[in-house]
Amino acid sequence: MNNLGRHLFLNHEIQSVGDFMSRLLIVTVSCLVILFSVSDFAFAGAHYSSGGEGLKVATLPPPGFYWRVYNTFYNADSMRNNNGNEIESDFDLSVFAFTNRFIWSSDIKILGANLIMDVIIPTIYTDIRMRNAGPASFGDTAFGVGDICIEPFLLAWHGDRYDAAVAAALFLPTGDFDKKQPASPGKGFWTVMLSGGGTLYFDEARTWHGSVLARYEIHTRQEGTRQTHGNDFSFEWGIGKSVTETVDVGISGYSHWQVTEDSGRNADNYRESVHAIGPEISIAVPQWSMGITLRSQFEFAARNKPQGNTTNLVLTYAF
Repeated sequence: MNNLGRHLFLNHEIQSVGDFMSRLLIVTVSCLVILFSVSDFAFAGAHYSSGGEGLKVATLPPPGFYWRVYNTFYNADSMRNNNGNEIESDFDLSVFAFTNRFIWSSDIKILGANLIMDVIIPTIYTDIRMRNAGPASFGDTAFGVGDICIEPFLLAWHGDRYDAAVAAALFLPTGDFDKKQPASPGKGFWTVMLSGGGTLYFDEARTWHGSVLARYEIHTRQEGTRQTHGNDFSFEWGIGKSVTETVDVGISGYSHWQVTEDSGRNADNYRESVHAIGPEISIAVPQWSMGITLRSQFEFAARNKPQGNTTNLVLTYAF
């Protein structure tokens, strides 16, 4: 649990936004439509974009209701080919996503775990350009509500030296999609996502911690293209230290692979992949029942997708 979470609620339950936030560094991130790794905007891509969560990614909040706001900035100025080399063109992608996430953590027990549910509603602005690329050149800008994610089933376990979680989520094709507009806020297909992971505390005081959360996505056929994007596997991770009762610092990152090929009319056999790493800080503000997280992650080794940098400012409020 992140300090941000560890001190926003009372003791283990609601004593500090810290406890909350730290736990709230949720596994249910699982749906986060907010951390848009480029593929989410410019191309069919996975629905979930890694980077939405970092430290204590598999630690969930204690019973209560939470409102979490993600402010996500993504910028990429290079497109990578199947060999990971930069495609010669004037490429630029800028994305800002403002995402509201509403989380209900219950005291209902299933297999010894707390049942948690959440809904994620993203609003996305995307500007994408590729110039000096001959027939492949294009440009597009769009703003609108993206595909909503619901996560009706999330189980969270807590031990003396660990936290664990599993979840099932569904992305709904609620956002506008046009196959001729690569900046469309919607993707035009449904996605089922399964998640699971854990957080380990390396000392009795639970100040040193490491966590990982993996996700697997299965997509339906895309509207209007007769194509189905291949299944995706990704995981987010974080290693950090609670330096005070209200401050966590560390490094976090993610890896993403498209594990099966696209299928359908005119589908190619190129699979996407990318990795990222960067610094993170989380601060709990108990007097405001609030948690603040700032993280920046730099991508590398991208294939068949843009390569850039994601910065997230995440605000969490506990009711």
